[in-house]
Amino acid sequence: MSMKKNYVVETIRKAEMAEVLAKGKRLDGRALDEHRPLKIQTGIIQKANGSALVTLGNTEVIAGVKVATGTPFPDTPDKGLLVVNAEILPLASAYAEPGPPSEDAIELARVVDRGVRESEMVDMTKLCLIPGKTVYTVFVDVNIMNVDGNLFDATSYAVVSALRTAKMKKYKVKDEKVEETEDIVPVPAAKIPVSVTMARIGDSLVVDPDSEEEGAMDMRITITTDDDENVCASQKGEASTISSAQVLQAVDTSIRLGREIRKQIKDAAG
Repeated sequence: MSMKKNYVVETIRKAEMAEVLAKGKRLDGRALDEHRPLKIQTGIIQKANGSALVTLGNTEVIAGVKVATGTPFPDTPDKGLLVVNAEILPLASAYAEPGPPSEDAIELARVVDRGVRESEMVDMTKLCLIPGKTVYTVFVDVNIMNVDGNLFDATSYAVVSALRTAKMKKYKVKDEKVEETEDIVPVPAAKIPVSVTMARIGDSLVVDPDSEEEGAMDMRITITTDDDENVCASQKGEASTISSAQVLQAVDTSIRLGREIRKQIKDAAG
């Protein structure tokens, strides 16, 4: 997520960044297509149906899953509900403020939700109990604990990891009524969507931008791929443009890095 609105990168620092990028390196020593160290921990919130803590460099995100029952949307009477919400805690950044979710937090939740939904990670038809009347509702609440760039990927990995390890009470339908049982079953989440975010700074495209790079970027693109390495969602941010060649480069990079990160998510789920 860009901090350009409220994070000013000094002109000299920008020039230094452009000079280093032209040589194929970054200020923190990473290659242009290298993401920061990623750590995923699951099952950290005991009272949640599923949870995950993700650290990507110094960016830290926690996601919790809550499963209940509710009423389906009128246009999808045979499918359950999946809702992703995100909040940037005041302690996470000097620029975060208490109160209702900011525009950045709303965009963050929508981009992550789209990647999960379009990949068909969760089989929504299996969350239906009584068509048009009662379905499972899966809420994923995300708290941003520390901001140091690229909230999109860190949040996506936390949400996906939490869903993959989430369990829920099984309900049965008897005489058109829903009854709770003692059985616990996994949330029907099989696929593993992986998002990879890149920023264009001048002529260079860099993977997993940190806060300083986000402050200097001209545009941002997030590409989500599924298990079959198909692009299932994408989002462009900032007002500047990106060339068709760089789009293809971004797709290739997201597919390649997606393989590595998908394995980490699998390993974290045990």
